[in-house]
Amino acid sequence: MAMRSHYYLSIADLSHARGPVPALSYDGAGPDDLAAAVQEALRTPSLFERWRAMQDEPDEVDPTLGATDPAATVSAHVHDLRIDVDLVTDLPMSIVRHRLNLLIGSSWQLRDMRKA
Repeated sequence: MAMRSHYYLSIADLSHARGPVPALSYDGAGPDDLAAAVQEALRTPSLFERWRAMQDEPDEVDPTLGATDPAATVSAHVHDLRIDVDLVTDLPMSIVRHRLNLLIGSSWQLRDMRKA
């Protein structure tokens, strides 16, 4: 059984938090929209499948990158002019990082990670 982890992230400027591919990028306007987009990206294979379809050799993409966690939870709120994100999942950081980078690029920072 995978270990559940609690990731604490921050985003300095949500208005610039966009991924490099517009078709895959987060396009919401606030913390609640962001939390919903990240939660869906972790719970369902939709974002991964759209990204995989864009690759030169989709069948050669490592299928383990498509792992999901139907029980993942994400919340986000404004704190001191930044957005703090609390994310709880059993997915490894490599998958969380990949999904966040697709959605919001490098606009996020991991502040802490603990066993959930």
